[in-house]
Amino acid sequence: MRIVFMGTPDFSVPTLESLAASSHEVVAVVTQPDKPKGRGKEIQMTPVKEAALAHHIPVYQPLRAREDSFVEEMRALKPDVMVVIAFGQILSRELLEVPKYGCVNIHASLLPKYRGAAPIQWAVINGDKETGITTMMMDVEMDTGDMLEKTVVKLDAEETGGSLFDRLSLLGGDLILSTLEKLENGTMKPEPQNHAEATYVKKISKSMGDIDWTRDAVSIERLVRGLNPWPSAFTRLNGKMLKIWKAQVIQQDFQAEKKDCGRILKAEKDCFEVQTGDGSLKILELQLEGKKRMDAAAFLRGFPVEAGMVLERSE
Repeated sequence: MRIVFMGTPDFSVPTLESLAASSHEVVAVVTQPDKPKGRGKEIQMTPVKEAALAHHIPVYQPLRAREDSFVEEMRALKPDVMVVIAFGQILSRELLEVPKYGCVNIHASLLPKYRGAAPIQWAVINGDKETGITTMMMDVEMDTGDMLEKTVVKLDAEETGGSLFDRLSLLGGDLILSTLEKLENGTMKPEPQNHAEATYVKKISKSMGDIDWTRDAVSIERLVRGLNPWPSAFTRLNGKMLKIWKAQVIQQDFQAEKKDCGRILKAEKDCFEVQTGDGSLKILELQLEGKKRMDAAAFLRGFPVEAGMVLERSE
C-alpha cells in the first residue's frame, strides 16, 4: 500500500520504523513544523522528521494541514491510506477523504475510554489495571471513529507515565501492520464506539504536579508515577521546590486533619514519611530545586529533614 504517515513526537517513531521496514511504501511523512528548543532556542527537527530523513522519505511540514493547498499536495501523492499517530493537528473532512482506505489513527488507550489528550498519563493517575493501543478509522470528531483492532497491556504496580509511554509506543508498529493487512484484503470488521461509555481526558499541565497533601496517599502516589518524567509531581520544602519521583503508600486507619497534611511524621536514614489526608507516603526518590535527582538516602545525607517539618503547595 502507498502510505502517507503523519506523526510528530518520539512516540510516533517506532510505528514509522515498522512501516518503513515493511512491504508497504511510505511515500511521504507529514509532521509539525520545526521549533526552537532549549536555552539556545536552536531550531530542532521533530523526532519523526529525523527518522523520515534517515530513510530518505519526503517530509511535509504544514502550518495548517487543513489548508486547501496541502490537501491538494496529498491528493497528488495518491495514497492508499494515511496512518496518523500523535500528529498534533485536526484533519479536515477533505483530507480524511483523500486516501482510498481512509485515515487510520493509532490511539494510546482502549477506546472509547480516554479520548483526547494524554491518555497514557491518565491511565496511571487513575489507577487503571490495564490499557492499550487502538487502531481506528478517523472522522471529523476527535477519537470517535470506528474501532479496528486493539492490543491490551497490564499496568505494572510501579508503572510510570514514561514506562507506559515506551511500552505503548512499541506496540503501535506491530498493530498497524495487522490492521493494514486486514483493510487491504477486506477482512476488517470495524466496530462502532459506544459513545455513552466515552471518557475525555484533558492535557497534562505543569500545575497538575503541585501536590495537594490533603488528598489520600494512594491518589498522590499515582500522581507521582503518572507525571514521571513530565511534568513531575512537586511540593515545597523551606521555600524551595522539591520534586517527588518515587513514593510508597503507607496505609493508616485514620484520616488526618487538614492542618496536619504535608507534615513530616518521621525521618530515617534512607527515607522520610509524610502525612496525607488519608494514609501517609514514604518518600524514596526526589530532587531539590537546583540539585540532581537522587534517592532519599543520598538526599538526607546532605539536607537535614526532621519530624514536624511541613511540605507545602506552591500556590
